[in-house]
Amino acid sequence: MVENTTGLVNLVLATPPPLTLHPAAVYLSSLTSTSRRTMAKALNVMARILTGTPQTDALSLDWSKLRYQHTAAIRAVLMEQYSPATVNRMLCALRRVLLEALRLGLISADDYATAVDLGRVRGDSPLRGRLLKPTEVAALLSDCKNDQTLIGIRDAALIAILIGTGLRRSELVALDIKDYHTEDSSLLVRKGKGRKSRTVYLPPGAVAALNDWLDVRTHQPGALICPVRRGGHVHIQPLTDQAVMNILRKRALSALVPSFSPHDFRRTFITNLLSAGADVLTVSRLAGHADPATTQKYDLRSEESKRQAVQLLHVPYGE
Repeated sequence: MVENTTGLVNLVLATPPPLTLHPAAVYLSSLTSTSRRTMAKALNVMARILTGTPQTDALSLDWSKLRYQHTAAIRAVLMEQYSPATVNRMLCALRRVLLEALRLGLISADDYATAVDLGRVRGDSPLRGRLLKPTEVAALLSDCKNDQTLIGIRDAALIAILIGTGLRRSELVALDIKDYHTEDSSLLVRKGKGRKSRTVYLPPGAVAALNDWLDVRTHQPGALICPVRRGGHVHIQPLTDQAVMNILRKRALSALVPSFSPHDFRRTFITNLLSAGADVLTVSRLAGHADPATTQKYDLRSEESKRQAVQLLHVPYGE
């Protein structure tokens, strides 16, 4: 908990302003839906830390009243509870909200400059998530094929796209049928992170799974991967992020595959490409990472793979 007052200044808003004048609301409105949820949770956590009350959230806090003593204290508390990467992401949200407060004329330039003068938290975070083994991916796809329903065909295409392209959940559900180009087996990702678009390519097995789905989905305009209603009726509308999560959980249970997250497909995709010898710059472009250093954080290759790589080197001792 951080003291919620500076002198007699209370950090909780007595009357919330219109959302167009609220720095947290303005900041969140600039983000994609997925990022908005993530950063809103981060701001809510920091608001509760500042006030010590669980009822406080991002929209009930007066961010314009924050000064260096508050932001420095937030940083210290977060460092005790979260990994360095998570703390830095949350502090990024804090800085952005204060920047909107400055733009809205709610905080002086001097107060803003000192409040955001926070160093990055350094340190290595443990690698998150896990790799899916080839046998596990095969078991998931086999379970879909054994389903012998439209849902099974749809789920096979969904899984094949995730493991074959490393798309984020939000990117998958945003795909439109017009984004699939059969001539080069590519998908145009229009709504990537940071609203950046990119092209990814499907491996042959994923092409086959997707084409089987399109045979039953038909080529009507609209979402590429859709819900299947009772009676086997395809409803041409996007899935939700949560629906993707539910589908994968159901398949994991049915295929007896240990628990995994949708993002683990992305980790597996990146690691598999790096293991196959693809250079990190190419992989980062396929993954939609602005910085190749981010791609390297997804590399979950084992110590054994590193040992085997070193065996390829020739040291001419005793020749």
